[in-house]
This record gives sequence, structure tokens and C-alpha cells, in this order.
Amino acid sequence: MDRINTIGRRKTAISRIYLSAGSGAISVNGKDYKQYFPTEVLQIILNQPFATVNGVGGYDVKVNVRGGGVAGQAEATRMAIARALVELNADFRPALKKEGFLTRDSRMVERKKYGRRKARRRFQFSKR
Repeated sequence: MDRINTIGRRKTAISRIYLSAGSGAISVNGKDYKQYFPTEVLQIILNQPFATVNGVGGYDVKVNVRGGGVAGQAEATRMAIARALVELNADFRPALKKEGFLTRDSRMVERKKYGRRKARRRFQFSKR
């Protein structure tokens, strides 16, 4: 099996991954994924596509991720891994699609408007 290169996005995070057959090593920006994503929830998010297709420990993943926060980066990486698994084996597609790993979550932070404190929050009203 050759290396498969895919991309995943979430909020402002962009994740590029290289998937190859191996022993299950996942490195994110040169670090082990457990060091880069210290919370268990983020580690579970990263492994969800493998768990869905019963491929935990069967692939090595090299991840380059930038932009956004850790949660957005984890979900962007999850999408990239799911896309790579579909490219590897098209039979994985229905299971991954059902879980929603192949759908780009298009929700972005709404911009701040002038005359407002945030995007929709108004300034505190003062009667006098």
C-alpha cells in the first residue's frame, strides 16, 4: 500500500494527513498524538474512524495541522483520516458516512458587527 494523502477542515483548522500501512503510530506536527492532544476526548475523536471500520492499529498516520484550536484540529484530522480510509477501501464509505465523518461541518464563527459588543450581543442599555 502506498501513502494516501488527504485533507480535512473544521472551523479555521486545516489538517493534511499521510496514511500508510503500519503499526498504528499517529504523529501530529512531529509529536505523538497523545502528547499533542492531551485530553482523552480529543484522542477518542482522532481514533473514531478507525474504530468504525475496525482498523485500530493497522495504519500509521502522519498529520500536519494548523489553524484553529485543539478541538477544531482534532475534528479536521478525523475528517482527513475518514477520507483516506474511503480512498483506501470504498466499502468503508457507508459506515463512515452514517457516523458523519465525511461531512464538512461548515459552521464558522460569525463576524463582529459595528454598534454591537459581539456578533449579536448588544451593548448594555442604560436608561439614564
